[in-house]
Amino acid sequence: MAKRFIGHAEKYKLLSNRQSAYRSHHSTETAVVAVHNNLVRAIDDHNVSALVLLDLSAAFDTVDHDILLNVIETRFGVGGDALKWFQSYLSGRSQTFQVGVEQSGPYTVTCSVPQGSVLGPQEFIAYMEDLSWCIDQHSVQHYIYADDIQ
Repeated sequence: MAKRFIGHAEKYKLLSNRQSAYRSHHSTETAVVAVHNNLVRAIDDHNVSALVLLDLSAAFDTVDHDILLNVIETRFGVGGDALKWFQSYLSGRSQTFQVGVEQSGPYTVTCSVPQGSVLGPQEFIAYMEDLSWCIDQHSVQHYIYADDIQ
């Protein structure tokens, strides 16, 4: 499913070129070279530049399932059985916590993408796509690498 989803997103150019990680030809190196190039060009043009680095701690855990499903449906045009599959994939999940021999839960999980899965990172970058759009509205150069924003 991850391969089909990212293929769909790339075919219709639904992901920002400024989003690196978890995509072919969008690596750490790509992001670093782009940021460096923009800073050097700004300096050469005698423009003021600043670099702001944001690290979204535990970012994968903050993904709200309802918002993600809405983004997948409205922004990425996923509907029908494929959307039902995404709903099924995200719903009915629970987690427990264990410290020593003590165990709590299970607790229903309404946020986060499944970590360690192939699809989790793809869902995360889809979820973050609106952030890139918002930043673009203010003509600010930015790059996103996984959960880090420059």
